[in-house]
Amino acid sequence: MDIKTVKNLVAILENSSLNRLEVEDQTDGGTLRVSLEKNAAGAAPQVVVHESAIMQQPTERPVKPAVDGAGESILDYNLVEEVTSPMVGIFYAAPGPDAPAFVTKGQKVKKGETLCIIEAMKLMNEVVAERDGEVVEICAQNGNLVEFGQVLFKLF
Repeated sequence: MDIKTVKNLVAILENSSLNRLEVEDQTDGGTLRVSLEKNAAGAAPQVVVHESAIMQQPTERPVKPAVDGAGESILDYNLVEEVTSPMVGIFYAAPGPDAPAFVTKGQKVKKGETLCIIEAMKLMNEVVAERDGEVVEICAQNGNLVEFGQVLFKLF
């Protein structure tokens, strides 16, 4: 579990009515458990990390998804990057109402390619791919409000 994931968990807790949040991540090297708990009103959440074994990073990671016996893709989620919203605004998957979407699930994208538009205060802001990859999930719906840091896409 990386620091970005922990920060996202803290943001979820701060922006919710929850008082406590626990997440457990099991890998080959052991179990990592993160407990978040809100303190007194206005105070930042307390983060407690418990490791049951030493976490070791794999020395080699696959560059392509594995395929099971039925031909279904099995993704290594350690290689999936989340593209998050840089601001609060309206998510648009296409440049216009009758235009095709910028990207679709399964489409390969290049670094710098436009993934969507976020409208904020009557300004249209393009969200672009920060690396080459394949769109494995589109997490926002066209025309819906998105929050700062909300996951919009997952790229493999």
